[in-house]
Amino acid sequence: MSISTESKLIRVGHSPDPDDAFMFHALASDKIDTGPYRFTHELVDIETLNRRAFSGELELTAVSIHAYAHLTDKYLLCPCGASMGDGYGPMVVAREKCAIDDLRDKTIAVPGTLTTAFLALRLCLGVEPRHVVVPFDEILDAVERGDWNGERVDAGLIIHEGQLTYANHQLSLIVDTGEWWMGETGLPLPLGGNAIRRDLGPQVIGDVNRLLKQSIEYGLANRQEALEYAMQYGRDLDRPLTDKFVGMYVNDWTLDFGERGRKAVAELLARGHAAGAIERKVVPEFVE
Repeated sequence: MSISTESKLIRVGHSPDPDDAFMFHALASDKIDTGPYRFTHELVDIETLNRRAFSGELELTAVSIHAYAHLTDKYLLCPCGASMGDGYGPMVVAREKCAIDDLRDKTIAVPGTLTTAFLALRLCLGVEPRHVVVPFDEILDAVERGDWNGERVDAGLIIHEGQLTYANHQLSLIVDTGEWWMGETGLPLPLGGNAIRRDLGPQVIGDVNRLLKQSIEYGLANRQEALEYAMQYGRDLDRPLTDKFVGMYVNDWTLDFGERGRKAVAELLARGHAAGAIERKVVPEFVE
C-alpha cells in the first residue's frame, strides 16, 4: 500500500514475544490502511522500553503499568493493547520448592525493576526482594545454573512464554503473582499496556489509538495468520503453546481495559504507592 511522502512517522516499540507480535501483526505486515501514518517497529525487551520511555523518543510504546506510573508527564495509556493476567501472571520458580515467605531471604533473578512483575512480587512479599536483573529470556537458564555472572541465583521471576516452559528446566513453581493478586483484590493483574506520547495532540493520538485497535481486531479475526507471524517470536513454543500463550494475553481485555481493567490499574498503582514503590499517588489517564 502506497504511503504519502507527507506521511507522519509513528515509531512503535514492543517486546519480541508472541503476544505483542500477534497484536501488531496487521500494522507490521501492512494489513490495514494507515492513511497518512507510517509505522516503524522496534522490538526490544520490556525493561529497555520502560527505560527508554523516560526520554519520550517513541511515539507509541509498550510499557509496564509499573513504569507508566513514572511516565505520566509524557504518555497517556491507550484503552486498547493491554496485557492482563486474569488469575495468572508472572511466576517465581526455583530449583527446589519452598514457602513464599522464604523468598525474602533468597536472591531472585528479575527481568527489570520497572516491570509490573517486580512490583507485584514486592507487594506479594511485603518487602523489596533481594534481586539481580537478568534479561527475561535468560532467567530460566540462570535459575537452572544457580548463577548469573558470578552472582548466586536462588529463584527467578519469569514473564512471557517462560510461564509455560519453566517445567522443561526442572524448576518448581513457588508463586504465581497473578493468582496471588486475584486472591487479594478480586481483580486481574494489569501487567502492561501501550502508551502514546501526549505531545502528539488529540487528532494524532485518536488516530493512532484507532489504528492500534484495528490491528488487534485484525489479529483476532485472522487468528491463524497472526499466529503464524507470532510464532517466530515464541522461544521453545510449538504452535499449540503459542496459541495458548497468545490467548492468555491477547483477548477481550486487549480490545479495551473496560471499567474493571481500569479499576485494576488504579488499584495496582495505589498499592504500589502505599508500599513505597511509587513515589507519588498516580491516577491513570487513558486516551478518550
